[in-house]
Amino acid sequence: MAYNDARQPDRFPEALTVTQLNEFMKRMIDASPRLSGLYVKGEISNFKNHYATGHWYFTLKDEGSQIAAVMFRSAAAKMKFVPEDGMKVTVRGRISAYVRGGSYQLYAEGMEPDGVGALYIAFEQLKRRLGEEGLFDPARKKPLPKIPTRIGIITSPTGAAVRDMINVTGRRFPFARLTLWPSLVQGEEAPPQLVEGLRYFNETRSADVIIIGRGGGSMEDLWAFNDERVVRAVAMSSIPVISAVGHETDFTLCDFAADRRAPTPSAAAELAVPDGETLKRQIAHIVTREADVLRAMLRADRQRLDALASRRALTDPRNFIDDRRVTLDRLTDSLMRAEENRITGRKAVLAACAGKLSALDPLSVLARGYSAVYKSDGALVRSLADVEPGDGVTFRTVGGEADCTVDRVRKTEDGKDAAGNAKAE
Repeated sequence: MAYNDARQPDRFPEALTVTQLNEFMKRMIDASPRLSGLYVKGEISNFKNHYATGHWYFTLKDEGSQIAAVMFRSAAAKMKFVPEDGMKVTVRGRISAYVRGGSYQLYAEGMEPDGVGALYIAFEQLKRRLGEEGLFDPARKKPLPKIPTRIGIITSPTGAAVRDMINVTGRRFPFARLTLWPSLVQGEEAPPQLVEGLRYFNETRSADVIIIGRGGGSMEDLWAFNDERVVRAVAMSSIPVISAVGHETDFTLCDFAADRRAPTPSAAAELAVPDGETLKRQIAHIVTREADVLRAMLRADRQRLDALASRRALTDPRNFIDDRRVTLDRLTDSLMRAEENRITGRKAVLAACAGKLSALDPLSVLARGYSAVYKSDGALVRSLADVEPGDGVTFRTVGGEADCTVDRVRKTEDGKDAAGNAKAE
């Protein structure tokens, strides 16, 4: 690039291309040590997490101005929290020009919340997200077994926490068998080991209850128990889990996902197993109570047996049999009278029916002086039209029958049919 001497104001400088100008400005900005490794404080807006590339794009602003900013994926992957619009932060980075756009922007290399720690922000964000998924729902928490005989412990094998749990368990309930899964409890390598311990106990079914935890420390020291992988493994465990991380005032996301939260590892051991002495007293009380119930039942059965043995049927069976004989005779007489009455009633009904049948018997009509006349084919002569002179008929009356021949047929004066004179053959 060439510039005319400033002492020659009558000549215009040589024209630069836009690219040349922007590249020149970029070199000027990049060469300034003041604009490298600086800290800028402001409020985040227009935040965009570019999921395809992993880069973060946002605007950093205050009351009077704003500047565009970008954090590339390599730096964003190291962040403990994800920025949000409206969050006040302090950004560490450098200023450089964007040649193609003709603008300068802040290239962020690190970020801290203004006034609140990054770990706290990350804690609250993950807690909110997992809570919305239902991992902390009380309805999904499992009850602890009342008398577990196998306790799984996931913690550091060299820390004070494991010694406390062993001592408390041995003192309260020495019948329980403890299985330790040694694991790191802080640092980047701790979460995978903690998850592997949970997976082992669930797959082998070698524990009735699992205790996961460590002693107290700073939020950074306890951060492995806020790792999303560990929290999900605790929530998905089919075996009840007791979270015992830190001291009473320390809280981790494992505490919310676990089935029970203990303030300390020692308290977790007390929750996991019953007190042996208390259990013995309870068992002794139950045995005593059951023995009293059994003795009361025996007394009642003995009294009932004595009452049965004192009955007359056993003490004087002959009198008992005689009484039953008298009762049997009375029942027999009663049965005979009832049967006689029933037969008498049936006879009366039968006589009435016989009277009705006798009244309908044709022979009874003949006995009163009437006769019946039949034709040769056996048909009853019902009217004068049924016979003609010369027909053979049978005359049936009391005592027998007589065969006759019709000589003639004549009608009565009132027009009704009448039988003609007949003679015997």
